[in-house]
Amino acid sequence: MLLIQIPKLSLTIYQSLSQIEVQSTRMDCKVASRFAHTVMTTKALNTANASQEVFFEVDLPKTAFITNFSIEIEGRIYVSEVKEKEQARQQYESAVSSGQTAGLVKASGRKMEKFSVSVNIAPQSSVTFTLTYEELLQRRLGSYEIMLGIRPKQLVQNFEIVVDIYEPKGIAFVDVNGTFITNELLPLVKQTVTDKKAHVYFSPTLEQQKTCSDCEDTLIDGDLFIRYDVNHPQDIGEIQIINGYFVHFFAPDDLPQMPKNAVFVIDRSGSMEGEKMKQTREALMTILSELHEDDYFGLVTFDDTIESWRPFLSKATPENVTEAKEFVRTIKARHMTDINKGLLYAVDMLTSEKSDYFPDMSMIILLTDGRPSSGQQDLSNIQENVRNAINGSMSLFCLGFGYDVDYSLLDTLAKQNDGLARRVYEASDAALQLQGFYDEVATPLLLEVNLNYPGNDVTDLTQSHFRQFFKGSEIVVAGRLQELETNTFQAEVSAHGLEDQFVVEGLAIAEEWDSVFPDQEYIFGDFTERLWAYLTIQQLLDKREKCSPEDEENVTAEALDLSLRYNFVTPLTSMVVTKPETEDEDEPLIADKLTEEQREDTTELDTSSFYDPPQLTGSAHPIQTLKAKILSSYFVDGDPHFIIELPDQNDALCFNIDDKPGTIFNLVRDPLTGIVVNGQIIGDKKVIPGNKMHTYFGRFGIVHEKFGIRLMVSTKEISVSENEKQAKFSWINNKTLEGLNMDLQVSKDLSLTVTLRNSVKFLIILHKIWQKHPYHQDYLGFYTLDSHHLSNNVHGLLGKIRCS
Repeated sequence: MLLIQIPKLSLTIYQSLSQIEVQSTRMDCKVASRFAHTVMTTKALNTANASQEVFFEVDLPKTAFITNFSIEIEGRIYVSEVKEKEQARQQYESAVSSGQTAGLVKASGRKMEKFSVSVNIAPQSSVTFTLTYEELLQRRLGSYEIMLGIRPKQLVQNFEIVVDIYEPKGIAFVDVNGTFITNELLPLVKQTVTDKKAHVYFSPTLEQQKTCSDCEDTLIDGDLFIRYDVNHPQDIGEIQIINGYFVHFFAPDDLPQMPKNAVFVIDRSGSMEGEKMKQTREALMTILSELHEDDYFGLVTFDDTIESWRPFLSKATPENVTEAKEFVRTIKARHMTDINKGLLYAVDMLTSEKSDYFPDMSMIILLTDGRPSSGQQDLSNIQENVRNAINGSMSLFCLGFGYDVDYSLLDTLAKQNDGLARRVYEASDAALQLQGFYDEVATPLLLEVNLNYPGNDVTDLTQSHFRQFFKGSEIVVAGRLQELETNTFQAEVSAHGLEDQFVVEGLAIAEEWDSVFPDQEYIFGDFTERLWAYLTIQQLLDKREKCSPEDEENVTAEALDLSLRYNFVTPLTSMVVTKPETEDEDEPLIADKLTEEQREDTTELDTSSFYDPPQLTGSAHPIQTLKAKILSSYFVDGDPHFIIELPDQNDALCFNIDDKPGTIFNLVRDPLTGIVVNGQIIGDKKVIPGNKMHTYFGRFGIVHEKFGIRLMVSTKEISVSENEKQAKFSWINNKTLEGLNMDLQVSKDLSLTVTLRNSVKFLIILHKIWQKHPYHQDYLGFYTLDSHHLSNNVHGLLGKIRCS
């Protein structure tokens, strides 16, 4: 997403001003041999007679690394620098301690994560933002995908999207579509494809961007998808040598399919109740129908007990598939979550019948939406148990449903056992997401694939052994040549195929890039070298999950060194932007690369104010306030305390009820359901000279009279009693507590989800402030989810809003 956020006035309803004029936006993406280099540039002019704040936001793919960012204001350029994360953090904290309003850039979505920055622009001045990121496109289901989020939120004078694709072996097809492409806009998407090059161009005029001839709203609001595939050699694959580095692509799709053993392990704990279980059953019915008749399969369900369709594998005959579907229809959500026992049962099912009679290609596909809450709950013990049981004999694929799941556990389990983890998003298309993932692993073609380079010509190889190769995917290996002048070397690929050993050999020969594309200037530097660095860093980060603590330190150091050397923003580095604030004062901004674990609690929430509470005075910006854009329609958080989104008007109503710290507000009181929510406000440690005292919520109390539930949440601890049973715990650990009528889910130092059985769900966000901050302290945010469960008689400050 590319967004210039117009400042909003401090009124009852914030209406957009039209004094920030977006003069141009250009998205320039160049792809050379699957390695994409994208530059996004936006220029905006402040036409007002007063300073205005301008926001620049970009959604970029989660698999991408930011490599550069700059801001140009009136000829002065402010550039970024990639630093080791702790070093950047110290610079950030130093800025905060001196009273500057430094901020973190952290947010994400389904396939994208957000980069965001704002600057103050003087009257009649312009600003130009330029962001660069790089990624290796992954082949899935027979194609590569370039995804560009395009949401300018207003008309743009000069709007351009330019995509150039260069593939030496030739382009098989290109398909362009977009969520915003209407019949009127479709003819404006210009597409040119020759043998080895593809060019996509989209540049609507101001009039063409309008929703109607007299409107000022824009049609350009969505995602543009460019999917393509290349001509894949069916022998040794495609090898490119450029400036001392090589990359080897291997994707032989014409091999016969290998039969597989697949055990589906399905979570049926209480949290799967409702739509999740319905969608899971729906997806399983389709997956069972798509099993190859030579496949063997099993079904295992778990809560705190284990149940299987059959205690052994069954061949996927039409009769067996029909019986298995009958079992799927009976799966119901029940009790706790024993992931350890469910996985070990599946491993036993696969290993106990291991023989020449069954295929060698064995896999477990786990679907869960929660965290271990029964049986073995120690995460390291679960990982060790599963790893020892599998012992390299099969692959484990993990699907995490929603955001209550412990995704880091699933990610580690998958990486340690030759699989991968994927998040399934709670949405209407969840069943299609499940089916789509299965389609990626449904057709194995090779087992135990090794890419070898005999002799001493190559060094610093990325991963060259892969447990399996699936139809529609691609294996990529990169490395360095011992001698820069080396132009040829031997390559060999060996694997187990359907009938016998698969072996192909070939000679890699360097080809001058200029001779392949004589009319094109060199694409973007030494892309094979950057591709090698990108792939090496990604694999080193994954390797940390598998290696011993002693090796982890060396692996981390190597990944950090490469990240700094090639200027990649990775989970080990941060990008420091010296952000212009006034003529005499510069304010640093830190951009972090999210790990998937960090994404768990931020994906639907804009948490750019994670370390510093929003100071919304004067021209307030709802975008700076932590917002549950999808999950909630009203909530309390930060200052102003109350934010009610008005989706029909694309705006928000924000207001405060100023009072002294310690004051308790009744937020929700529902006499029919028996639910009461109170909130107590706290103030700053001390007032910034010249400013007013800001107050925030520091404690919430939730009572459900009918269930006998009392919950007290502060920034220090969480205490709960249910039917006179009491428990107390802190924010410092992940925690799951499942009761008769209430479930609690603590995400370490981030959030608490409170789910009342067959009733409303609440989300409480913990905003952690730097402990030595001179003014601010930790505070809480409160969100109502599934508020339709409240009755029409609900009262309280939020209750009145709901009923009004």
